[in-house]
Amino acid sequence: MAGTSEGQGKEPINEQAVANIYGAMRSEINQIHSKITELEMEVSEHSLVINTIKPLDPSRRCYRMIGGVLVERTIKEVLPAVQRNKEGLEEVVSRLNEALEKKKKEVADFEAKYKIRMRKADEVKDDIVRKEGSAQGVLVGPAGANE
Repeated sequence: MAGTSEGQGKEPINEQAVANIYGAMRSEINQIHSKITELEMEVSEHSLVINTIKPLDPSRRCYRMIGGVLVERTIKEVLPAVQRNKEGLEEVVSRLNEALEKKKKEVADFEAKYKIRMRKADEVKDDIVRKEGSAQGVLVGPAGANE
């Protein structure tokens, strides 16, 4: 079993293994990026709530969802909790950004090591056109043309 699994410290055996590892690394970058986007949206929502309730009377009633349960509190109690949550989310976003940069550098090093380059959409289209143009075959007319 140890021979079939790829480890981080081991050299890939063939091109397919390199491609699989590269794909997994790119997938991980996409996952981190989507999580950052999701958390940034939550930070934005927290900011909106803070800006909305901050100017209001601190003794005013407000409602907060905690674990799927709506609880009644005062603005004085809710505002600090929302601000703490926002700060925590911002910290997580900054850590994820650091992890994203580290992973991007790792991918760049991997690309340099194995001489990987991404093809642009134009290059792929050109290759398809060249293959279609060089293909030889039999032309057949529409069905029933001989009748």
